[in-house]
Amino acid sequence: MMPGVFHLAVVLLLFVSQCLAESPPRIAIIIDDLGYQLDAGRRVIDLPGPVVCAILPGTPRARQLAKRAHDNGKEVLLHLPLQAIEHSGPPEPGGITLDMSRERFAAVFAEAIESVPYAAGVNSHRGSLLTRHPGHMLWLMEDIRAHEGLFFVDSYTTHASVALRIAAETGVGALKRDVFLDADPAPEAIRRELERLKAIATQRGHAIAIAHPYTATLEILEYELPRLRAAGFELVPVSELIDAPASSADMASAGKSVNRSGPGDSKTKSSVRGT
Repeated sequence: MMPGVFHLAVVLLLFVSQCLAESPPRIAIIIDDLGYQLDAGRRVIDLPGPVVCAILPGTPRARQLAKRAHDNGKEVLLHLPLQAIEHSGPPEPGGITLDMSRERFAAVFAEAIESVPYAAGVNSHRGSLLTRHPGHMLWLMEDIRAHEGLFFVDSYTTHASVALRIAAETGVGALKRDVFLDADPAPEAIRRELERLKAIATQRGHAIAIAHPYTATLEILEYELPRLRAAGFELVPVSELIDAPASSADMASAGKSVNRSGPGDSKTKSSVRGT
């Protein structure tokens, strides 16, 4: 290599390294369970910054909220119901279950993704049973991959989930959530989990939180989100983290204990319909 070219390469490498070192920790916040109640959905969409809106398929307000979110610059996810170990109540629209044939599975997924326009990706609703089954996760990743550009976020309601491994094997971009902000919906618990989210992002460079349209959650986010940048953090759409360097660490940590099953799964309250 010529001396001048070598010198230029070194300068560019140092510049890139400095830019990376100066990049603030990135945080993505996904608000789940949207689609039933219009006012709660509108309040989520009006949150400051690129908060991600995860919308349940086949719900009365799904299309309306997806369009409103898209028009307001918010990233939209299909919040796909996957079978839990335990679930009381009627089956959810667009739900994927273990007893489905491959053909039925594909048809339900196609109908679900069609019912949430502008979806950039898919994240799991419940799923403590289905996400531990490699065969069904393979079907899901095949269907996601068939829709070019879609990615997957594992809500990670069980430490036995194989979703990230199957996604990697099938070439689907995927990450898992790090924190449920409101598994305990008490305001002090939400604030504590928000601080934990910041700590993870500081340590690793990025972190993903899932929350729900509870009144306390939205009040806290309305106050805290405008203060993130001053605190040294960048709020980003979750799609910006899909190729994050630490994504392999997420796969490695998938075998560790989950920090709560989380709202909307088998051992907690059902999906938010009236908030």
